[in-house]
Amino acid sequence: MPILLDTSIYVAALRQAAGGLEADSPVLKRWGDQSPLWLSSVVLEELYAGANSPTLPLVQKLERDFDGLRRVLTPSARDWAQAGNILRQIGHKYGFEETGRARMTNDALIATSASRQGIAVVTVNRRDFERLAEFCSLRWEIWAV
Repeated sequence: MPILLDTSIYVAALRQAAGGLEADSPVLKRWGDQSPLWLSSVVLEELYAGANSPTLPLVQKLERDFDGLRRVLTPSARDWAQAGNILRQIGHKYGFEETGRARMTNDALIATSASRQGIAVVTVNRRDFERLAEFCSLRWEIWAV
């Protein structure tokens, strides 16, 4: 089954990367040997937003590598609409103030686009993805260190 790693997984890999973020990074290799890895354009945006001088080249390489493999998943217009609907439902069920819907927007886009393509998401963010999976057919798992 193809998988997509959430931003939190790449951040952990970037922190462990000494000379570069490679496919055989212990954090990334765990899944790459089992399933084809995909990169969400949303995750890529989050990585660029948080990049500093040492990590920027690593993020750029990650983008080039996945783009070369044609494994960059970008949310469609329908994914955006579905993400908004899911956030509305979460807000109604859990309370608008409690859910931090704006904070969950990127995760909702990752969830809807991955769900559309039949790609499982791996994350450390149990609470948000558990809630998102209530309202879309998302396959996901928690990264257990």
